[in-house]
Amino acid sequence: MKIGEVAKLTELSVKSIRYYHDIGLVEGRKSDNGYREYSQKEVDALSFIQHCRALGFTLEDCKALLDLQQNTRRNAADVKALAQHHLDDIKQRIDQLNNLRNQLQHLIKDCKGGSQPNCAILNGLSN
Repeated sequence: MKIGEVAKLTELSVKSIRYYHDIGLVEGRKSDNGYREYSQKEVDALSFIQHCRALGFTLEDCKALLDLQQNTRRNAADVKALAQHHLDDIKQRIDQLNNLRNQLQHLIKDCKGGSQPNCAILNGLSN
């Protein structure tokens, strides 16, 4: 299968597929005419990566998950630990975003607005 067909099937851009090929994540075979050809196994791997990326996994994590997915002797505990680590990171980012939201809400609440030059938001950002 050529890269354009693979892009449609996997919902990945051609640029992403080329990048994944260039970094050795999923490599298509180069045909005699220079085009990259992808087998169903590689298409499945790219779909798997697309799903991992949609869940916010890093490329490093995608590689680890793909390796585990392709290893029939894998240990499910390894997969679970990787997913749990990712979930813990997401929770931490959510906490940080909630903190930012609260700070910004406080600054906005303290700002009286209007035409006067004094602004609690600018004062708060300066401190």
